[in-house]
Amino acid sequence: MSYQLRQAEIPILPTGHAPIRVLHFSDLHLTPARKTEIADIKSFIDLSPDLVISTGDFLAHMQAVPVALDALDALLNLPGLFVFGSNDYYAPKPKNPLKYLLPNHGKRIHGEDLPWPDLDKGLQSRGWINLNRSRATIKIKDTTIETRGTDDAHLEFDDYSLVAGKPGPCDIAIGVTHAPYLRILEGMTRDGLDAIFAGHTHGGQVRLPMPGGSRALTTNCDLPTWRARGLTKFGSEPYLHVSAGMGTSPFARIRVASPPEVSLVTLTAKL
Repeated sequence: MSYQLRQAEIPILPTGHAPIRVLHFSDLHLTPARKTEIADIKSFIDLSPDLVISTGDFLAHMQAVPVALDALDALLNLPGLFVFGSNDYYAPKPKNPLKYLLPNHGKRIHGEDLPWPDLDKGLQSRGWINLNRSRATIKIKDTTIETRGTDDAHLEFDDYSLVAGKPGPCDIAIGVTHAPYLRILEGMTRDGLDAIFAGHTHGGQVRLPMPGGSRALTTNCDLPTWRARGLTKFGSEPYLHVSAGMGTSPFARIRVASPPEVSLVTLTAKL
C-alpha cells in the first residue's frame, strides 16, 4: 500500500442510527502510467464503505477516463456522490511549481479540454450522483441524507445559489465541493448543514515538519492552512473534512510530509 489511510469520526447521526462508513477520496490526477495508484484505488473496496464521496480532480490525461472508470469499477457498485475539479476540465500544463506556494491571484493557465462529459456519463450510468449544481436525497441503512454540491470554486464555476436553502426532510445534510473556498463554507453554514467534504489542497502538498506533526504552507485557496487536511470544526460551522488526495500534477510530482491518502470517515450518533 503506497498511501496513508486517514480515519475520522463525525458524530452527527440521530440517536440510535447505525454508523455509516464513508470512503472519501480526492485529487487522483490519473494518467494511464500510474499503475501503482490504479492498483491502490482498486484496493479501496476492501475498506467496506457504505457510501463513496469523490471531491474531484479525477483526471490528468486525455486518455484517463477509461483508466479512472476501470480503477473505480468495484466502488461504482456502491452509492456514490461526486463533483469535479479544475483538472477534470483542463489538462495540466508545465508551470513553475514554486508558484503553488505564492499568493493566489486568480490567474489560471489551462491546458486543452479534457473529455469530462465521458467521465460524467460513466459515473452516472453506474448510479453515482453528480452534485456539481444539484441537491439529492439518498438513504443509507436507515438514515436519510440530503446532499448538495457546487462546481469547482477554483475556476469560479461555483454558484451556491443553485443549491442554497435549508435542508428538506432528512436526518442529516452534507455538502460536497472540490475547493473549500470560504464563500462555499459560509453558504453551507448559513443553511445549517452538518458536514462538508472537500479536496483540492493536497494537504498543502509541501508541509514543514514540526514537533508533533507538520504544517501546510498553502491550501491553494483562501482556507486557512491549519485546515489543509483531515477533520476540523470551527465555531458553529459544519464539520469540514478535507482530503489531501492521492496524486499530483504530472509536472509537479512532489509531496513533502503530505503523503497520498484516502479517508474512511465514520458517521456516528450524536454525543
